[in-house]
Amino acid sequence: MALGTRIVWFRRDLRLDDHPALRAATDGGGPVVPLFVLDPRLVGAGTMSPARLSYLADALHDLDAGLRARGGRLVVRRGDPREVVPAVAAEVGATAVSLSRDVTPFAQGRDAAVRDRLEAAGVAVDAHPGILIRDPGTVTSADGSTYRVYSPFRRAWARLPLEPAAPAPGSVAVPAAVPSEDLPTVASLGAAGRVPSGTIRGGETAAQARLTRFLDEAAHRYHDQRDLLGEPGTSRLSADLHYGTVSPRAAYLRLDQDLPGHESFAGELIWRDFYGHVLARWPGIRDTEFNPELRDLPWRGEGPEFDAWREGRTGYPIIDAAQRQLRQEGWMHNRARMVSASFLCKDLLVDWRLGQDHFLRHLVDGDVASNNGGWQWAAGTGTDAQPYFRIFNPVTQGEKFDPQGRYVRHYVPELAAVPDRWLHHPWDMPAAVAREAGVTIGEDYPAPIVDHAEARRAALAFFRRE
Repeated sequence: MALGTRIVWFRRDLRLDDHPALRAATDGGGPVVPLFVLDPRLVGAGTMSPARLSYLADALHDLDAGLRARGGRLVVRRGDPREVVPAVAAEVGATAVSLSRDVTPFAQGRDAAVRDRLEAAGVAVDAHPGILIRDPGTVTSADGSTYRVYSPFRRAWARLPLEPAAPAPGSVAVPAAVPSEDLPTVASLGAAGRVPSGTIRGGETAAQARLTRFLDEAAHRYHDQRDLLGEPGTSRLSADLHYGTVSPRAAYLRLDQDLPGHESFAGELIWRDFYGHVLARWPGIRDTEFNPELRDLPWRGEGPEFDAWREGRTGYPIIDAAQRQLRQEGWMHNRARMVSASFLCKDLLVDWRLGQDHFLRHLVDGDVASNNGGWQWAAGTGTDAQPYFRIFNPVTQGEKFDPQGRYVRHYVPELAAVPDRWLHHPWDMPAAVAREAGVTIGEDYPAPIVDHAEARRAALAFFRRE
């Protein structure tokens, strides 16, 4: 291979637009090898849900198509990146490997090991931003420390300049002789026939269309409709941001922050950065409470209540709708995530780590940093944590954020005929109403597995260690 060949190691940055690592490689003018490694520790039916595998397969096919339109192609290899990336570098005579920095403990350890092997072989490693808008270490307090609270982080974040998004390269010159495995399919990844029907299509092309549609149709009302479960008020970009089929910087730069909805969505993108910075600074919080004072709480483990929660049969319609949406689509509305997580941790007192891992496996957008931040918030153990004494009432949350019952009726169809008045607490229906609705509690739909008022008292005692 010619000297000057560079590898672009794609991971959670499966796009061509606004890709700093890719631009750095292609701007050099030499041959470029776009590489994706199917790591069996991360990719496979045993580690990822069918919905996640489906999105990944779509994204890789779309990335390859985009590269081919520019004269290139995606090189796919299977194996441990700690072995595969140095091997491909030796095979093509690469002088450098470009990549986007990641923040998870797994990625940090993997990348350090790959870097050591490459540099020992005389191959440079160029790390660039691209997964977050601003990388860890760029937003710090006056004494140089990482922020522990979101509000001052956001103020400091907003004071920093932001470079414009870089367009996709016009051409990518990939050496023809570099062999590649076939692009993966859902079937080859082990998820054939099991992909939920509601799974969104992956890839940069679909992601860009979703971003444009959101900006055209929903972003202007995002601030007052994003919590409404039955309305299309969210961006549905979370999976695209997780897999990097949309650049978070490019999305942020397309916002008009004089509009309340756009400004509200900008705050969510900054929250995503915040959780990434926190995890990068304190990687142990992946499995340990951020608040050290709450690291010895006697959480409950797996059991019948956890099974009922994850299977959508708690007897609380808003909770069950949330879990059924997750199973049907590989996605869950953010308000539903908050209420569902609060119910598991504070009504059932089940370990937040079990919920975290359940979400991480099944959500197409299962992002370690954001998922951990959200679960620790719900459990009251994190940074800007929901105080332990703030316990969501699943009935009033349903009545407030699904007042017409569109969300519950869609995902819990056995309650479709229940009148609005009783929909979020159907166990209180008069017998005549229940007969007319065709619902017998305990038969057609479960009775509540816990009394919320009693559970709230137990949760307060639990956190106070009484």
